[in-house]
Amino acid sequence: MNTSAIHVRGLRKSFGDKRVLDGVDLTVDAGTVTALLGSNGAGKTTTVHILSTLVAPDGGSATVSGCDVVGNPDGVRAAIGLTGQFSAVDNLLTGEENLLLMARLRHLGSRSTPRVTELLEQFDLVEAGRKPLSTYSGGMRRRLDLAMTLVAPPRVIFLDEPTTGLDPRSRRSMWDIVRSLVADGTTVLLTTQYLHEADELADRIAVLDGGRIVADGTPDELKRRIPGGHIRLRFADVLTLDDATRAFGDAVVDADGLALSVPTDGSVRTLQAVLSRLEAAGVAADDLSIHTPDLDDVFMALTGRADSKVES
Repeated sequence: MNTSAIHVRGLRKSFGDKRVLDGVDLTVDAGTVTALLGSNGAGKTTTVHILSTLVAPDGGSATVSGCDVVGNPDGVRAAIGLTGQFSAVDNLLTGEENLLLMARLRHLGSRSTPRVTELLEQFDLVEAGRKPLSTYSGGMRRRLDLAMTLVAPPRVIFLDEPTTGLDPRSRRSMWDIVRSLVADGTTVLLTTQYLHEADELADRIAVLDGGRIVADGTPDELKRRIPGGHIRLRFADVLTLDDATRAFGDAVVDADGLALSVPTDGSVRTLQAVLSRLEAAGVAADDLSIHTPDLDDVFMALTGRADSKVES
């Protein structure tokens, strides 16, 4: 059974007259990925900065790996890793030298060299390890940045938009790395501007809007909250379509496409009910497809914005 790795209650933060966080409540179970979504200025990065002890909260409470972010910041820092929006690598050093520097800063001592060798292999940077960073692609630099976060393996990792600007192949490579970390028991709090990324990686998604968490659940749970899901039934001819229309009084008819759209909440129970009504009416559908709201629909419904990208 998962225990809480991050526990936030009533978190508040203002900058001048602008209140960024207004009572944020959030729980992240150990060994899971939680994605924090929100539009520009919603406070995602501020939340991460508070949880990683970079910014002090104005009120509320927050613990990370059992350590209070205000009362025991050293305990929090010992338990976490943070990869920010921008690469923190030193351009004057090679990849290997960057990792060795971080190992020394984390006081690994004699374990430094074997740990660096292990990370270069894990992140597919062996050939590039002794080359200057000027030769690195964006994806390689982000992999190195994450590798530096893992020099002393953290229990909790904060990934603040880790794949921004990466090409699709590099982004998927980062996804695989995140999945492998979670499989080994690491907890990840992810902020991202890519809704598809949250859908792919997150066990749970929290939507931040107006300084508060306005929704929290699994991706499927959030999608089921949004109306618009439907089962599309396509038929061979107009007569069959007419028979089906009489059986489904709540369906939307597409006469040109010889199809019906029947509302659904996405559950198996609803699908079974549709199939039973077809059978009872003696009607056979040529094709059936299920259409459910995606995270774009969820984000628009919860925040009133139709952004396909949501930024901090």
